[in-house]
Amino acid sequence: MTALHATRPFDIVGFDLDGTLLDTSATITRAVNATLAQAGRPPLHVDAVKAIIGGGAKNMLQRGLEVSGGYDPDEMKRLYPFLLDYYGRNMVEGTVPYPGLLEALDRLAAGGVRLAIVTNKFESFALTLLDALGLRARFAAVIGGDTMGKGNAKPSAVPIHEMIARAGGGSAVFVGDSPYDTLAARNAGIPSIGVSFGFHHGPLDELGADAVIDSYAELLPALERLSGGC
Repeated sequence: MTALHATRPFDIVGFDLDGTLLDTSATITRAVNATLAQAGRPPLHVDAVKAIIGGGAKNMLQRGLEVSGGYDPDEMKRLYPFLLDYYGRNMVEGTVPYPGLLEALDRLAAGGVRLAIVTNKFESFALTLLDALGLRARFAAVIGGDTMGKGNAKPSAVPIHEMIARAGGGSAVFVGDSPYDTLAARNAGIPSIGVSFGFHHGPLDELGADAVIDSYAELLPALERLSGGC
């Protein structure tokens, strides 16, 4: 991995959490399937679950019900607390950072870049998970899907603006794996980087990212290119 340019390319690099920093697919799949089993539904393959991650737990469950036999509002109301409870008790097991992530974060921090997270996961879940994995201290700000109030999760620009403010201001870029991420960045007026290894299953050009990386070894060069560095 290349060293950072003498003048850091961005003051702040923000990241999505699930499918970007952490591979949470195994953990979330178990939670979704345990919930669907409560309704007598068949389990979903991990690839099917990856395709419904990104819009928050409620959206994920609704889509899971739709693809496993049909959505019913009363069933949704009954199952949603079960999903949150199950995931809350089991969120760490099977969750791992993506290869090369820690090295990339170390290099960014060594270059004076401030790191932050904006996720549509509940803030309490995000903080618990980061604490358990020993990662929380690396980030100047962690914004969850509920942090800014109802209606202000990604793709809204609101959590991105809050991320920048909490991280001390300055130039920023956002890294994510779904259109929720790239749209939020665009709405906030900052560039975005898409990761091809995340949970988005459509064509990569659907992400609408300003750059796409296939591994964290490519992150620093992508940041340099976006900032006009050498």
